[in-house]
Formats: sequence, C-alpha cells, structure tokens
Amino acid sequence: MPYHKDQLNRTISLPNPPKRIVSLVPSQTELLVDLGLRDKIVGVTKFCIHPKGLKKEITVIGGTKNFHFDKIESLQPDLIIGNKEENYQEGIEKLAEKFPVWMSDIYTLEDAYRMILSIGELTDTFSKANEIVSEIKHGLEKEFKLKGSAIYLIWKDPLIAVGSNTFIDFMLEKAGFKNLINPSRYPEIDLEEIVNLNPQFLLLSSEPFPFEEKHILFFQEKLPKTKIKIVDGEMFSWYGSRLLFAGRYFESI
Repeated sequence: MPYHKDQLNRTISLPNPPKRIVSLVPSQTELLVDLGLRDKIVGVTKFCIHPKGLKKEITVIGGTKNFHFDKIESLQPDLIIGNKEENYQEGIEKLAEKFPVWMSDIYTLEDAYRMILSIGELTDTFSKANEIVSEIKHGLEKEFKLKGSAIYLIWKDPLIAVGSNTFIDFMLEKAGFKNLINPSRYPEIDLEEIVNLNPQFLLLSSEPFPFEEKHILFFQEKLPKTKIKIVDGEMFSWYGSRLLFAGRYFESI
C-alpha cells in the first residue's frame, strides 16, 4: 500500500490513485483541473472560483474554514486536499479520522513546487505536474526590476497588512518590492503607522477584501507621494497553477 507524506510531515495511505477528490483550497482546486482531474473532483469550497463554472457542476462543501461534514461524508472521498493556513485544524482533524487528508504548507515558491509535484504523485499525474512546475519556473525564476518599498493590505476594517513569514511576503520580494511590515503573518495596522512608514507603494489586494478605486482616493489624500495600486491578489497568494501567470503580471506592475 503506497504511503505519502504531506507538507506537515503527516503520512497518508492511498492504495490506488484517487477517483473521488474533495479540495478545500481554491488554488489547489484549479491545480487539480489543470492536471486533468476535473472529472475526479467531487467537492469544492464556495471560494473555488477557478475554473469558471466548476462550482455549478460539483458539490459545494462550505467554506475554507467551515466545512459541512455531512456533505463531505455523503461524497465518500478517497482523498481530501487542504492547506494549513487556509483551513482550520479542528475541521481537518475531524475529517482525517475518516478519510485520507493531504495537507500543504506554503511559504516559498519551492514549497509551491513541492506541493504541485506531490499532488501529481498522489493523483498519478506527475508528468503533467512536472510540466507545470517547469513552465512556472520559466516565468518566475528570474530577476524582476526593483520597484521600491511597499505595504500590502488585505483588509479594510480593521486595516490588515501582510507581514513576514508568509507566501505573499515571499512573492512581494520576488516581484521587486521591499515589504516594510516586519511583524510576522498578518498584523493589524493603523493609518498613522502607514503614513509614518511612508511606502513608495501601497498595494491594495483584490482579495480577500475587494478594494476599489474609491479606496485609492481615500489613501491618496493621506499619502500624496505614494503610488497606490489595486493588485490582483491571486497573483501574490495563489500557489497552484495560477503561478503560470504571475511572472508576466509582475513585469506589468
């Protein structure tokens, strides 16, 4: 019986390639489809927006942090794929009592590459996974023009920024930005602190909070010399096959 270790160093056993997969993470759902596994996916979250129309075809099992266990159980998955940061420990542990649950844990591009290749191994699509990783590397494994200091906001009320020890922080550096927020993870920050840090760029993410043009006007009054942009949050935070588009996007900012 084949055994596989996930990125939390947990071991799961899969006697055969899975035929009924539940994905608890949007970026990994998109990856499964790009690996050619659309017909093997039986459950996704309400946030699994790519590819368009998928949610209409497949059972929605709740959100990333509130699973409908009865729906998942009715699907009888032979593999569940989740992520440490995006899902919640209690829910994952409950699912793992009944089903094989493979967990990713992503801080760097290397972590993302290992996740893609590991899911390829799990699902008997390693050749395609390797092809995707090679193409991502072609687009991202180069030096991007240094753009300047930045603060990256993911929420409006309260203001929440991206700090160190996150995948977004890694991608900001890859794209050529110097993140001015030193605390780890996602600290709350007030407007006065942003003004005092005086970033060259204030990046307003399109997700999870949907920043709009009106927010640019609000911040521009307080930061007249800062370049304020709404950026595609998927390009900085999605660590599956959406990375195929990140290199070109970073060049365009």
